[in-house]
Amino acid sequence: MKATILHNLRCSKSRAALALLQEAGAAVIVVDYLADPPNRAELARLLGRAGLRPRDALRPEAKDVVPTDADDAAVLDAMVADPRLIERPLVETARGVRLCRPPERVRDLLPPR
Repeated sequence: MKATILHNLRCSKSRAALALLQEAGAAVIVVDYLADPPNRAELARLLGRAGLRPRDALRPEAKDVVPTDADDAAVLDAMVADPRLIERPLVETARGVRLCRPPERVRDLLPPR
């Protein structure tokens, strides 16, 4: 199974999700989203596939930066302009996309045993 993770090495939740993927034997593509951020279309695709609105994928401290009345397009634009606003980790497999917080949510994306 292939998986892609938008990853931040300094984040314990991101590291835990990556470890769960590796333990499951997934061939993981690790994307350091701070160094190589997704473009607007890719981020919108991932969030759409996860069933999330952009505001649902904001880091808690980002909610102080992005106005509460900002629409989805404005929130998405802010996330693209500053990828530190994106909650992590976002994981994609053939089974879907999940914001894996807590990391155990990654199990929803793994094939049944």
